[in-house]
Amino acid sequence: MSIINQEIPEFTTEAFHNGEFKTISSEDAKGKWSIFMFYPADFTFVCPTELEDMANHYEELQGLGVEVYAVSTDTHFSHAAWHGSSEAIGKITYPMLGDATHAISRGFDVLIEDAGQALRGTFLANPEGIVKVAEVHDLGIGRSAKDMVRKVKAAQYVATHDGEVCPAAWEEGEATLTPSLDLVGKI
Repeated sequence: MSIINQEIPEFTTEAFHNGEFKTISSEDAKGKWSIFMFYPADFTFVCPTELEDMANHYEELQGLGVEVYAVSTDTHFSHAAWHGSSEAIGKITYPMLGDATHAISRGFDVLIEDAGQALRGTFLANPEGIVKVAEVHDLGIGRSAKDMVRKVKAAQYVATHDGEVCPAAWEEGEATLTPSLDLVGKI
């Protein structure tokens, strides 16, 4: 069963955020748009490039009312050590959730059971905690935060413009579609 239009899994975990350890739960994600960005492990190779890319777009995402949560099966202690030792990871100001029990990764169906690591999964949930975007990559394929920003804008547009949909590669300000019999076979 797809996670699209399903509520985010319930969880409570420890996170590293802005130099502190904090308890964060699925309830904290509600009331605002949320991105859950799963990655395999701290101190790796593709992961810091993705997390830094997201950090470079974090201010824009916050301006859109979005919180970002990075999640790996490492602990919050490991996140703190990585944050303090990597220039790229040191740029992160969004919460880094520990998932040592693998419960969050299992809940989003991105856990590689025999490796104890998460696939590169990115999920966008609306303020009600309902997943609207789900994207999962193999471990060697990095993601683009810029494209995630585009998807956030499209999801927010659709949520506030009943009956309209965003076509492929839609960018903010471009034309949308209003599905109707008039469009059948004309696109």
